[in-house]
Amino acid sequence: MTSAPPAPTLVGRSLVGAAIVLLAVNLRIAVGSIGVVLESVRHDLGMSTTVGGILTTLPVVCFAVFGVGSAGAVRRLGLHRAAALVLGMVLTGLATRCVVQDGAMFLLCSVVALAGAAVGNVILPPLVKAHFPDRIPLVSSLYGAALMAGAATASVATVPLSDAFGGWRAGIGLWAIVAGLALVPWLVLLRRDVHAGPATSERLPLRDIARSRVAWAMVLVFTAQSAGAYAQFGWFAEILTDGGVSNGYAGTLLGVISAVGIPLTLALPWLIGLVGDRPYLPWAFSAVTAAGWLGVLLAPSSVPWLWALLLGLGGGAFTWTLTMIARRSRTTAGTAALSVATQGVGYLIAGIGPFGVGALHDVTGSWTVPLVALIVLSAFIAVFGTIVARPVMLEDSLGSRIGPRD
Repeated sequence: MTSAPPAPTLVGRSLVGAAIVLLAVNLRIAVGSIGVVLESVRHDLGMSTTVGGILTTLPVVCFAVFGVGSAGAVRRLGLHRAAALVLGMVLTGLATRCVVQDGAMFLLCSVVALAGAAVGNVILPPLVKAHFPDRIPLVSSLYGAALMAGAATASVATVPLSDAFGGWRAGIGLWAIVAGLALVPWLVLLRRDVHAGPATSERLPLRDIARSRVAWAMVLVFTAQSAGAYAQFGWFAEILTDGGVSNGYAGTLLGVISAVGIPLTLALPWLIGLVGDRPYLPWAFSAVTAAGWLGVLLAPSSVPWLWALLLGLGGGAFTWTLTMIARRSRTTAGTAALSVATQGVGYLIAGIGPFGVGALHDVTGSWTVPLVALIVLSAFIAVFGTIVARPVMLEDSLGSRIGPRD
């Protein structure tokens, strides 16, 4: 039987809202904290360049594999227990990888943390749907900003923490404290879990999701945005330096891309309310992303801050898509299934993005073809975002009903 959600008191909703935001903060720390000290980690643990490359690709692989595989476990555990388990895995992975003595164990501990983050990715939309069905854009924007803030803070603060506390081990290990603090409210909320062990009639298998045009449009919007975003993380700075921008400035501009996304994400509830079900937002995200990559292609060193600004604005498509997962499903079960499909399959395909950019560069010997490909990819945000923006619910597109309407 499905448990009733906690009573919607002001204190209860505030606790759940804070717990959701704290959960989101921790879902990118394992990623953001490692890149800035990767050289030191590789040196101390004897990692080859190849192993280091595997480490940098682990996030998107784990987000795909464990995201898709989490549906059954979340359904059996319930959303609150799943959130507590997520933070427990993140805490364990972060705390143990800072004490291991070889590269293989470091990779294994990283997988534990990233697997937890993958499950956290897919339970955020159904958590919002279950507790804040009347505040979906607002709460989604808050956790979207928290995701970005967690990654940005970890990237900025890990090196100073390493310098202050004696090396990279302390620098990456101290983030386990943040996960521990975020776990506390979820332990309190375990007493009243929601949607634990739903009946078979309330389940929506992924094979049914595969029949939905809305679901595939959601997957493809998410794929286009994520593939471009991971290409930015991996190659933007190098493309600029090859175009005449200094290494330091290129790294700063990469930070600008992330920073721009935070206020834009917080403004999304207002923007969504303003445009309603019209597809203006995905069109805008597509246009500014394409303009940013076009600027990098034609004039990488003239006004690179403008290209970074445009790409950062285009990154708003990420939180918009996560918000639409809950807005395009009637039930928490439908939201959970759509979240698994969108993020699991989306991340799996999106992994081609950074790999493809590097491969095209190697084959052609320049950044022209990869950048043209990224411009074309950004157009998919507009094309499939137009379908997602239409007020068609997942359950309706399947001709089915899943439990009571939330």
